[in-house]
Amino acid sequence: MSALSIKNVIIGEGSPKVIVPLVGKTEEALLPEAETVKSLAPDVVEWRVDCYEEVENLVSVVDMLSKLRSVFTDQLLLFTFRSHKEGGNKEVSDVYYLELNKTAILSEAIDLVDVELYMGESIINSLVTTAKEQGVYVIMSNHDFEKTPPKEEILNRLCRMQEYGADLPKIAVMPTSVSDVITLLDATNTMKTQYANTPIITMSMGGMGVLSRLAGEVFGSAMTFGAGKEISAPGQIPVDELRTVLGILNKSM
Repeated sequence: MSALSIKNVIIGEGSPKVIVPLVGKTEEALLPEAETVKSLAPDVVEWRVDCYEEVENLVSVVDMLSKLRSVFTDQLLLFTFRSHKEGGNKEVSDVYYLELNKTAILSEAIDLVDVELYMGESIINSLVTTAKEQGVYVIMSNHDFEKTPPKEEILNRLCRMQEYGADLPKIAVMPTSVSDVITLLDATNTMKTQYANTPIITMSMGGMGVLSRLAGEVFGSAMTFGAGKEISAPGQIPVDELRTVLGILNKSM
C-alpha cells in the first residue's frame, strides 16, 4: 500500500489523519462551527452538505463552499453528501446527487469528494472521471448501520472501490458484538497487506467500535473521524482525546 500525498498531508504514513465534520444546517450555524473546528487543527474538514438546509440550491452550495474555503486555508476540504439510504439527512434523486457532486468538484473549492459505492456504475464513473480531471481526490464509501458483513464481503467492497478508481476506499459498519469489531479489524489488516494499492479508511461504529477509530496505525486504516462541535456518526470522540491516543500508539509503533 502506497501513501497518498495531498497538498501538505501524507495519508497512509504515521498516525491516521484526523477528519472533523461540519454539520450545521444554515450559514449562520456553519460559519461559527467552522471557526471552532479550525481551532482544532484537523488534517481534513468534511462538509456534510446533506445537513445543510439549502443543499438543493446549487448557487447557495457553491457560495457556502467558497466561504468555507476561505476559513480553511490550511486544511483539506472534503465534500460529502451522505445519502439517506446510508444514514444521511436528506433524500435526493440520483440525478441531483450527480449534479450536486459535479458542481462541487468543478467549484475549485474542494480537495476531496465522497462518492458512495452503491450509487450505480454510471454515476460513479462520471464522478470519478470528473474528479480526476479536476485534481480532486475520491473517497469512495459504504456504510452499514445495521450490521457488520463477513470479512470476505468487506474485502470485496473495498476491492470494488479500488477497481472503480477510488483514491481512498472507505467502509463503516455497525458491530453487534466484539467479534464484529475483530472482523472489521481483521479485514482491514488483510486489505492493507494483501490487496490495497492506496490507503484505506475503515471503522466499526458505535461505542463498541471505538477501538477501530483509534488503532488505525496498527491495523491499516489511514484516516479517522473525530468530533468537532457535533458528531456525524455514532462512536466519534472529541479530537483532543483522539489525538492523545493516536500519539501514544504512534510512539509505540
